Amino acid sequence: MTMLRLLLLPFRAPMLLVLLVVSAYLGLNWSTLAPQTVVLPWFPGNGQNVTLLQDLVMPLECLQAVAVVVICTVPDLLVREMSFFMARSKVLTLVTTLFLVITGGVYLMHLNVLTDVLLLGAAVLLARLDLIRIRMPMNPVGVSSGLSALVLTGVWIGHRLHVLGLTPLHS
Repeated sequence: MTMLRLLLLPFRAPMLLVLLVVSAYLGLNWSTLAPQTVVLPWFPGNGQNVTLLQDLVMPLECLQAVAVVVICTVPDLLVREMSFFMARSKVLTLVTTLFLVITGGVYLMHLNVLTDVLLLGAAVLLARLDLIRIRMPMNPVGVSSGLSALVLTGVWIGHRLHVLGLTPLHS
């Protein structure tokens, strides 16, 4: 009964399919942008570091995607833990807030990842709402792991589409 329920889940929660398509698009986009990575001026050498950076693009983007999924699937747990931490003193509250705002702002503005984070975050939140709508049990670790696996599967599909050359219209 449980296996049948899992197989029918995408039909009862169509936002899971949307999340898979969005993550496949992001995987395709990241695979397209990886060869355009250039060596930073402070790296010595004549090109070995370019291949190292190109090889690191996908794992770093996947790490970013998993972080977005975790933040979007367990916001109540994260906010509660952060509130307990910041309730200890006003100095901790100020330092934590400044650190999060400055780090998040520099990361999102300087690296041009705001669109990817917003797109993936919206798709994850919609999938989470769809799971709540069909009254799925919402174990935070299970939902976070399942949605992370779904997102990484979509990224892998997008990467494979790029490698196989099945997307000639994607720029």
